[in-house]
Amino acid sequence: MPEPDNLGHKILSFFIKDAEPPRPGAVPGNAPTLGAGPASSPPPPPTGQHDSKFAEHLANVLAKNNPAGPDYFEFRETLRSLSSLGLSEEKQFQAAWASFKAMGGAANVGTLTSTGQHYLTVLGADRDAFAKSVDDAIGERVGGLQKEQQQLQADNEALARQLAEIQQKQAANNTRLAAIGGEITEQSGRLQQNRQNYEATYAHFTQQIKDDLAKITQYLR
Repeated sequence: MPEPDNLGHKILSFFIKDAEPPRPGAVPGNAPTLGAGPASSPPPPPTGQHDSKFAEHLANVLAKNNPAGPDYFEFRETLRSLSSLGLSEEKQFQAAWASFKAMGGAANVGTLTSTGQHYLTVLGADRDAFAKSVDDAIGERVGGLQKEQQQLQADNEALARQLAEIQQKQAANNTRLAAIGGEITEQSGRLQQNRQNYEATYAHFTQQIKDDLAKITQYLR
């Protein structure tokens, strides 16, 4: 079996062929910073898009979980090589199936569906782990800023009772509160954008596998 890194690049080419390019001006992982201040409205949820770094990550996940011997990926590689021959979709699948068996693959179509399902399970587990890491990062980064924000607001209530003596301190705290509002917006936006980019990339991978499995069931009997 090829080394995981090399196989990962090979698998990546199976899935990104039809991926839409990022929208002009879009910067993955970044969201616009809204007006600073504790009362600033939260930004709308970011929209996910195909992200090359997540595509490479998912391809490497699949490569590391690729068992020995011909399976769904070898079938998909053959299928992709037939895409430019002008054959109907059904003929492409049938020709890829014939080539797969000729290269020593199992004669049972169930090999393709079972290994395809295996990769869906692997991707699902990676998605769960990624979602947890995003939630943990949000709790650590944003939670700390919110805690500081709450403390400063409490300080200001006390400072209001001593306003004559400590106006300079209150002004400094208000400046920091305004900055925290912008930091919360920026940190939340970046992490949520990464989550949406991952989800869009994950959906792109899994939908192609699901589509192939549906067509394998439809055409290869």
